[in-house]
Amino acid sequence: MRYPLQLVKKSIFLLLTGIVLVSILFACTSTQPDPQKSGNGRITIGTTSTIKTLDPADAYDQLTGNIHFNTLERLYTYKPGTTELVPQLATAMPKASADGLVYTIPVRTGVRFHDRTDFTAESMAFSLRRFIQLKGAPSFLLSDVIKSVRSNNDARELIVTLKQPFPLFPKLLAFTGAGAISPLAYGGSGNKDFFPKQIVGTGPYQLAQYVEGNLLRLDAFPDYWGQKPANRGIDIQFLSSNANLLNAFKTGAVDVAFQTLSPTQIHSLETNAAQQGWTVASNQGATMLFMVLNVAQPPLDNIKVRQALAAAMDRPLLQERVFQGQRVPVYSLIPATLSAYRPVFQNLYGDGNAKLARQLLTKAGYSDDRPVKISIWYTPKYAGNGDLVASTLKAAIAKSVGKILQIKLEKVDQTVAYAFIDKGAYSAFLLDWVPDSFDPDNFTYPFLLCEEADRNGCTKGGSQYFGSFYNNPEMNQLLAQQRLEQDPVKRDRIFAKIQDILGRDVPFIPLWQNREYAFARPGVKGVAIEPTQQLPYSSIHKT
Repeated sequence: MRYPLQLVKKSIFLLLTGIVLVSILFACTSTQPDPQKSGNGRITIGTTSTIKTLDPADAYDQLTGNIHFNTLERLYTYKPGTTELVPQLATAMPKASADGLVYTIPVRTGVRFHDRTDFTAESMAFSLRRFIQLKGAPSFLLSDVIKSVRSNNDARELIVTLKQPFPLFPKLLAFTGAGAISPLAYGGSGNKDFFPKQIVGTGPYQLAQYVEGNLLRLDAFPDYWGQKPANRGIDIQFLSSNANLLNAFKTGAVDVAFQTLSPTQIHSLETNAAQQGWTVASNQGATMLFMVLNVAQPPLDNIKVRQALAAAMDRPLLQERVFQGQRVPVYSLIPATLSAYRPVFQNLYGDGNAKLARQLLTKAGYSDDRPVKISIWYTPKYAGNGDLVASTLKAAIAKSVGKILQIKLEKVDQTVAYAFIDKGAYSAFLLDWVPDSFDPDNFTYPFLLCEEADRNGCTKGGSQYFGSFYNNPEMNQLLAQQRLEQDPVKRDRIFAKIQDILGRDVPFIPLWQNREYAFARPGVKGVAIEPTQQLPYSSIHKT
């Protein structure tokens, strides 16, 4: 993503505005229960997450992404239970011109926005143009690729012209923020303002009430074009801590607990689920947890120091002691669930390889009497418990590697961190990343690309925005090359080279891949976590 504000998508922000949280399980063909016969037909969901803005042109955090997934609808989405791209507001997959520059997309008719205006190809064009032109946090996803967007005369087809061929383009149209919004509600084409307090899409719910920092109520949208929800509405209860969320779930104050409980709390709920009648919904997530290294700042400007730090990481130890099996070690920025994955860090450095770490540091001129000192920064909610993760990591390094490598832990609020990380304020930082699309490009291009550089490192591009400042011309060339390669086998070979260079240069250290969880009270059915890490709401109901 691009980037400090987009980092981690993921971020916990100040609650600045009201939100709309809805859900749709697209393309579900099963018969939905009648909400009239299911208690009061409403579902209460508890969360500790907060959001900065609801505007799809500016929002770039995980919870708002889930809100957009459920409230807005896009040209394409993912088939439930898979990462297979399927039409949503489009009626078919796009047709590309012979040169790969022009995409023609047929769109649905008979769809209405929440303000009762009609959805057309022109309103979709408006939505995408606005997403690009307002230059909000996620705008680069489309602005880097799209040259122009227009509808044809009968407003039933969308014509998108790209700046250069990009075979992955349809996947970008499934990004949660690239949804259709009402031109009337968003001020038309001449408006240049963000609307952080509203969401007016085509989804199955409409906003009924919002009490800032406390409660959000959604009612079913009566004119929804697709399958109706299995509930009358959704009540979102905002809680100040994971302890409060856990208590609200156990006492029945909320029906569903979602984002975010600590690993210890998750383990406790899983252990007692059968006895208590709770439902555990989980899925292997695509969130990557990693460490970013500032290659422009001593001592991490020394490649041997970076390699030594990579060798010192003991992923299985934290998987067992901190994460209790809820996150799995990963040895590349590309997740293990994709075919392009290569465990380069495991092959080069292993885990907790103290002997190799000491050898590398000795070659770099350090010793027990002259140790290397590295500050590792983190945020309190990192991986559910930043303090525990960071302290365990430090203790493991000290025990195995010894005095030659001394770690100092620095804690910082997320909002402050993301405002300064691209300024070079931090030597090393623990971060996480939720992808925009499920392709290896989205796990490499935003991190490793450098568009401009000087003798001090990258001055413009993904590596600068993430605070690494890494620049490698060969890497830049390979990243551009994979975006043009249409043969999947050849493309995976390019990614193998990218990962080899990543492992050698170590501008980032991949650590773990997550699991996403939601917990439901007895009698609450239809709760499921998608492989995309989204939680659909319209399938949830009470029996």
